[in-house]
This record gives sequence, C-alpha cells and structure tokens, in this order.
Amino acid sequence: MTALFYISLFLFLFMCAILCFSILIQEAKSLGLGASFGGDSSDSLFGTSTADVLKKFTAYLSGAFLVLCLVLSLWSGALGRRETMPQTSPTAEAVK
Repeated sequence: MTALFYISLFLFLFMCAILCFSILIQEAKSLGLGASFGGDSSDSLFGTSTADVLKKFTAYLSGAFLVLCLVLSLWSGALGRRETMPQTSPTAEAVK
C-alpha cells in the first residue's frame, strides 16, 4: 500500500513540473517585460495557433493537480493515523 502511495507522490511531483512548464511557456495577455525588449505579440514557443490548446491543457492539468493534491492529503492523513494508533491488547477482564 505504501508503494502505491509513493508512486502517486512521484506522479504528483512530475505533474507539478509539467504544470509549471506549461504555465511558463504560455503567451502573456499583456506583453509585460518581453515588450520592452522588442518581443513581438505573435512570438510564442509553438506558434500562434496553439494558444487555445495550451490553455485547455493547462486547465485540465491544474484540475487533475487539485484532485491529486486532495487525494494525497487525505491518504497521508490516514497513513499517519494508522501508524500512531495505540495497539490495544485484551485485558484479563475482557478475556473472562
């Protein structure tokens, strides 16, 4: 069970890196700092037609990120409670 948890945790960290990358390669609405250095508004990493595809990909990835974040949070809480639960042993009165 813990191996599946660590695999999910690795997937979560990989998803974090992909989400950061997809956000950073998007074109800004206001040209920002790129305009002051002569950047053109049509300059982007994959061309001008991929802006909508990249926005949808980022939206779906962020939704999956939030769901996986909640699942891992609940899962790690359950693992922590299971490790700290006191072991109860039957007493002499309960055996009789």
